[in-house]
Amino acid sequence: MPLFDIPPFPQIPVLGEDETYPVRRIFCVGRNYADHAKEMGHQPDLEAPFFFCKTPSAICLSPATTPYALGTEDLHHEMELVVALGRPAFRATREEAAEAVYAYATGLDMTRRDRQQDGKDKRRPWDFGKDFEDAAVIAPLTKASDFGPVADQRITLTVNGKLRQEATLDQLLHDIPAVIAYLSHYYHLGPGDLIYTGTPAGVGPVAVGDKLHGEIDGLTPLDLTIGPKE
Repeated sequence: MPLFDIPPFPQIPVLGEDETYPVRRIFCVGRNYADHAKEMGHQPDLEAPFFFCKTPSAICLSPATTPYALGTEDLHHEMELVVALGRPAFRATREEAAEAVYAYATGLDMTRRDRQQDGKDKRRPWDFGKDFEDAAVIAPLTKASDFGPVADQRITLTVNGKLRQEATLDQLLHDIPAVIAYLSHYYHLGPGDLIYTGTPAGVGPVAVGDKLHGEIDGLTPLDLTIGPKE
Protein backbone atom coordinates (compact mmCIF):
# COMPACT_ATOMS: atom_id res chain seq x y z
CA MET A 1 0.00 0.00 0.00
CA PRO A 2 1.31 3.49 -0.82
CA LEU A 3 1.85 5.98 2.00
CA PHE A 4 -0.53 8.43 0.30
CA ASP A 5 -2.54 8.89 -2.85
CA ILE A 6 -1.36 11.08 -5.71
CA PRO A 7 -3.49 12.52 -8.52
CA PRO A 8 -3.86 10.28 -11.58
CA PHE A 9 -2.29 11.23 -14.91
CA PRO A 10 -4.21 14.04 -16.64
CA GLN A 11 -6.71 12.94 -19.29
CA ILE A 12 -7.22 14.83 -22.56
CA PRO A 13 -10.56 14.53 -24.43
CA VAL A 14 -10.38 13.16 -27.98
CA LEU A 15 -12.91 14.39 -30.51
CA GLY A 16 -15.21 11.57 -31.62
CA GLU A 17 -14.06 9.18 -28.88
CA ASP A 18 -15.51 8.23 -25.50
CA GLU A 19 -12.08 7.30 -24.20
CA THR A 20 -9.63 9.99 -23.11
CA TYR A 21 -5.89 10.28 -23.73
CA PRO A 22 -3.77 9.91 -20.56
CA VAL A 23 -0.66 12.10 -20.42
CA ARG A 24 2.52 10.30 -19.39
CA ARG A 25 5.21 12.84 -20.35
CA ILE A 26 5.50 16.26 -21.98
CA PHE A 27 8.41 17.16 -24.26
CA CYS A 28 8.79 20.66 -25.71
CA VAL A 29 10.88 21.80 -28.68
CA GLY A 30 12.77 25.06 -28.29
CA ARG A 31 13.18 27.73 -30.99
CA ASN A 32 11.54 25.76 -33.78
CA TYR A 33 10.48 28.79 -35.83
CA ALA A 34 13.22 30.98 -37.32
CA ASP A 35 11.60 34.32 -36.46
CA HIS A 36 11.05 33.28 -32.85
CA ALA A 37 14.67 32.18 -32.52
CA LYS A 38 15.73 35.61 -33.79
CA GLU A 39 13.41 37.52 -31.46
CA MET A 40 14.96 35.62 -28.54
CA GLY A 41 18.43 36.66 -29.68
CA HIS A 42 19.53 33.43 -31.38
CA GLN A 43 20.24 32.31 -34.90
CA PRO A 44 18.02 29.48 -36.19
CA ASP A 45 19.66 26.07 -35.68
CA LEU A 46 18.99 23.64 -38.51
CA GLU A 47 21.32 20.92 -37.24
CA ALA A 48 19.14 19.33 -34.55
CA PRO A 49 16.15 20.25 -32.39
CA PHE A 50 16.60 20.77 -28.68
CA PHE A 51 14.12 19.98 -25.92
CA PHE A 52 12.97 20.74 -22.42
CA CYS A 53 10.30 18.93 -20.41
CA LYS A 54 7.22 19.68 -18.36
CA THR A 55 5.66 17.32 -15.82
CA PRO A 56 2.10 16.03 -16.42
CA SER A 57 0.90 18.15 -13.48
CA ALA A 58 1.47 21.21 -15.72
CA ILE A 59 -1.48 20.20 -17.95
CA CYS A 60 -4.38 22.66 -18.07
CA LEU A 61 -7.44 21.78 -20.16
CA SER A 62 -8.90 24.54 -22.31
CA PRO A 63 -11.16 26.43 -21.83
CA ALA A 64 -9.87 27.51 -18.42
CA THR A 65 -9.25 30.37 -16.04
CA THR A 66 -5.98 30.03 -14.14
CA PRO A 67 -4.25 32.23 -11.56
CA TYR A 68 -1.34 34.36 -12.69
CA ALA A 69 1.62 32.04 -12.14
CA LEU A 70 3.48 32.01 -8.85
CA GLY A 71 7.00 33.38 -8.60
CA THR A 72 7.04 35.61 -11.67
CA GLU A 73 6.39 39.16 -12.77
CA ASP A 74 6.80 38.32 -16.47
CA LEU A 75 4.44 35.53 -17.55
CA HIS A 76 4.52 34.95 -21.33
CA HIS A 77 2.35 33.12 -23.86
CA GLU A 78 3.77 30.72 -26.49
CA MET A 79 1.21 29.27 -28.93
CA GLU A 80 2.06 25.79 -30.26
CA LEU A 81 0.96 22.72 -32.21
CA VAL A 82 0.89 19.71 -29.86
CA VAL A 83 1.51 16.16 -31.07
CA ALA A 84 0.13 13.15 -29.15
CA LEU A 85 1.83 9.81 -29.77
CA GLY A 86 -0.14 6.59 -30.06
CA ARG A 87 2.56 4.04 -30.88
CA PRO A 88 6.04 3.24 -29.56
CA ALA A 89 8.93 5.01 -31.27
CA PHE A 90 12.50 3.99 -30.48
CA ARG A 91 15.38 4.88 -32.80
CA ALA A 92 12.68 5.58 -35.34
CA THR A 93 13.05 6.45 -39.00
CA ARG A 94 11.08 9.40 -40.36
CA GLU A 95 8.46 6.99 -41.66
CA GLU A 96 8.15 5.18 -38.32
CA ALA A 97 8.01 8.52 -36.51
CA ALA A 98 5.16 9.74 -38.70
CA GLU A 99 3.23 6.52 -38.05
CA ALA A 100 3.57 7.02 -34.28
CA VAL A 101 1.41 10.16 -34.31
CA TYR A 102 -2.07 9.59 -32.88
CA ALA A 103 -3.49 13.11 -32.70
CA TYR A 104 -2.87 16.86 -32.69
CA ALA A 105 -4.07 19.76 -30.54
CA THR A 106 -3.65 23.47 -30.00
CA GLY A 107 -1.53 24.28 -26.97
CA LEU A 108 0.14 27.02 -24.96
CA ASP A 109 3.61 26.72 -23.45
CA MET A 110 3.22 29.30 -20.69
CA THR A 111 6.60 30.63 -19.57
CA ARG A 112 7.90 32.50 -16.54
CA ARG A 113 10.26 34.53 -18.72
CA ASP A 114 12.13 36.15 -15.84
CA ARG A 115 12.82 32.79 -14.23
CA GLN A 116 13.88 31.33 -17.60
CA GLN A 117 16.29 34.25 -18.02
CA ASP A 118 17.68 33.56 -14.54
CA GLY A 119 18.56 30.07 -15.71
CA LYS A 120 20.18 31.34 -18.89
CA ASP A 121 22.20 33.98 -17.04
CA LYS A 122 23.48 31.48 -14.46
CA ARG A 123 23.88 28.61 -16.97
CA ARG A 124 21.32 26.58 -15.03
CA PRO A 125 18.26 24.55 -16.12
CA TRP A 126 15.06 26.26 -17.29
CA ASP A 127 12.76 24.30 -14.98
CA PHE A 128 11.53 27.29 -12.96
CA GLY A 129 10.78 29.11 -16.20
CA LYS A 130 8.94 26.30 -17.96
CA ASP A 131 7.60 23.64 -15.59
CA PHE A 132 4.90 24.87 -13.21
CA GLU A 133 1.17 24.45 -12.57
CA ASP A 134 -1.04 25.22 -15.60
CA ALA A 135 2.00 25.82 -17.83
CA ALA A 136 0.96 23.29 -20.49
CA VAL A 137 -2.45 24.43 -21.73
CA ILE A 138 -4.12 22.13 -24.25
CA ALA A 139 -7.43 21.85 -26.11
CA PRO A 140 -9.15 18.53 -26.98
CA LEU A 141 -7.24 16.27 -29.36
CA THR A 142 -8.11 15.73 -33.03
CA LYS A 143 -7.01 12.38 -34.43
CA ALA A 144 -4.30 12.59 -37.08
CA SER A 145 -6.49 10.74 -39.56
CA ASP A 146 -9.08 13.51 -39.25
CA PHE A 147 -6.60 16.39 -39.32
CA GLY A 148 -4.57 15.23 -42.31
CA PRO A 149 -0.96 16.12 -43.14
CA VAL A 150 0.75 18.95 -41.28
CA ALA A 151 1.29 21.52 -44.03
CA ASP A 152 0.53 25.23 -44.30
CA GLN A 153 -2.21 25.40 -41.66
CA ARG A 154 -2.39 28.82 -40.00
CA ILE A 155 -1.47 29.13 -36.31
CA THR A 156 -2.51 32.27 -34.43
CA LEU A 157 -2.89 33.69 -30.94
CA THR A 158 -4.88 36.74 -29.90
CA VAL A 159 -4.83 38.47 -26.51
CA ASN A 160 -7.97 40.46 -25.73
CA GLY A 161 -8.89 40.23 -29.41
CA LYS A 162 -5.57 41.63 -30.69
CA LEU A 163 -3.32 39.43 -32.83
CA ARG A 164 -0.02 38.57 -31.13
CA GLN A 165 1.27 35.49 -32.98
CA GLU A 166 0.72 34.33 -36.55
CA ALA A 167 2.52 31.80 -38.76
CA THR A 168 1.91 28.61 -40.75
CA LEU A 169 2.95 25.13 -39.72
CA ASP A 170 5.18 24.69 -42.77
CA GLN A 171 7.51 27.26 -41.16
CA LEU A 172 8.62 24.74 -38.51
CA LEU A 173 12.41 24.42 -38.74
CA HIS A 174 12.21 20.74 -37.76
CA ASP A 175 9.05 19.05 -38.98
CA ILE A 176 7.04 16.55 -36.96
CA PRO A 177 8.72 13.32 -38.20
CA ALA A 178 12.16 14.86 -37.67
CA VAL A 179 11.30 15.93 -34.12
CA ILE A 180 9.92 12.51 -33.15
CA ALA A 181 12.71 10.56 -34.83
CA TYR A 182 15.42 12.64 -33.15
CA LEU A 183 13.82 12.41 -29.70
CA SER A 184 13.35 8.66 -30.11
CA HIS A 185 17.14 8.21 -30.04
CA TYR A 186 17.15 9.48 -26.45
CA TYR A 187 13.86 8.10 -25.06
CA HIS A 188 11.62 5.10 -25.53
CA LEU A 189 8.67 7.15 -26.78
CA GLY A 190 5.14 5.80 -26.76
CA PRO A 191 1.45 6.34 -26.07
CA GLY A 192 0.87 9.06 -23.51
CA ASP A 193 3.75 11.23 -24.69
CA LEU A 194 2.94 14.78 -25.82
CA ILE A 195 5.30 16.96 -27.84
CA TYR A 196 4.85 20.73 -27.89
CA THR A 197 6.49 21.56 -31.21
CA GLY A 198 7.60 25.18 -30.78
CA THR A 199 6.15 28.67 -31.00
CA PRO A 200 6.14 31.32 -33.74
CA ALA A 201 7.42 34.85 -33.24
CA GLY A 202 5.34 37.31 -31.25
CA VAL A 203 5.61 35.87 -27.74
CA GLY A 204 4.93 38.38 -25.01
CA PRO A 205 3.65 39.10 -21.52
CA VAL A 206 0.15 38.60 -20.19
CA ALA A 207 -1.59 40.35 -17.32
CA VAL A 208 -4.37 39.55 -14.89
CA GLY A 209 -7.68 39.61 -16.74
CA ASP A 210 -6.22 38.90 -20.18
CA LYS A 211 -8.16 36.55 -22.45
CA LEU A 212 -6.06 34.37 -24.76
CA HIS A 213 -7.51 32.67 -27.83
CA GLY A 214 -5.40 30.33 -29.94
CA GLU A 215 -6.28 28.69 -33.24
CA ILE A 216 -4.74 26.21 -35.67
CA ASP A 217 -6.70 25.51 -38.84
CA GLY A 218 -8.52 22.19 -38.46
CA LEU A 219 -8.14 21.87 -34.67
CA THR A 220 -10.24 22.83 -31.67
CA PRO A 221 -9.43 26.41 -30.62
CA LEU A 222 -7.91 27.14 -27.24
CA ASP A 223 -9.10 29.68 -24.65
CA LEU A 224 -7.37 30.79 -21.46
CA THR A 225 -8.19 33.62 -19.05
CA ILE A 226 -5.49 34.85 -16.67
CA GLY A 227 -6.97 35.10 -13.19
CA PRO A 228 -5.78 37.06 -10.13
CA LYS A 229 -2.53 36.25 -8.38
CA GLU A 230 -2.79 33.90 -5.43
